[in-house]
Amino acid sequence: MLQSMVKRTSEFISTRKAAATLGVSLSTVQLWVESGKLPAWKTAGGHRRIPRAAVDSLISEQQSALRLAPIAELFKVLVVEDDAVQLELYKQKFSEWTLPLQLLTASDGFEGLMKIGRFAPDLVITDLRMPGMDGVKMIRHLRDQEVENNFDIIVVTALDATEMEGARTLLPGIPIYPKPVPFIALRALIENKVQTVNLAKK
Repeated sequence: MLQSMVKRTSEFISTRKAAATLGVSLSTVQLWVESGKLPAWKTAGGHRRIPRAAVDSLISEQQSALRLAPIAELFKVLVVEDDAVQLELYKQKFSEWTLPLQLLTASDGFEGLMKIGRFAPDLVITDLRMPGMDGVKMIRHLRDQEVENNFDIIVVTALDATEMEGARTLLPGIPIYPKPVPFIALRALIENKVQTVNLAKK
């Protein structure tokens, strides 16, 4: 009789134990119980007990869903910028966006070329004034090598109006934005490109 009671008790677990097993919060398990997603009964003391088999079944369902779900590829953005404060701002803003992004950074044009060759980004955002190889030289090198068609290039720079016009003459076809970084415009542009890339892969 005692062994039978122990066996029956072991077939049920508390909501707290179920939460720990499923890796969710206690309140989530309670909501699942109330909505009927997880069956449960109450003890004489008013505590809920959940069938262990129901928890195991839910885990199996979640694992199956994960195996069947398509893995989204990350949209790679390379930011070439020598100002550490600006780079941190890019990192902060990009992390706030719920987009499948991978942010890569480089501090000058030379490092930017190495990162482009290594990681093949989908989008390059570059400053123009940088020590060593500046943004203009980097873009010209990419054009000479005829690899710029593999990704888009955007310039974000602190040049004045006259210098901006000169840059547009030197870099025809490249969008050039003045600083401060236009994150609203960048987000809209990146969202559009992410959607376009995802549609092309379907």
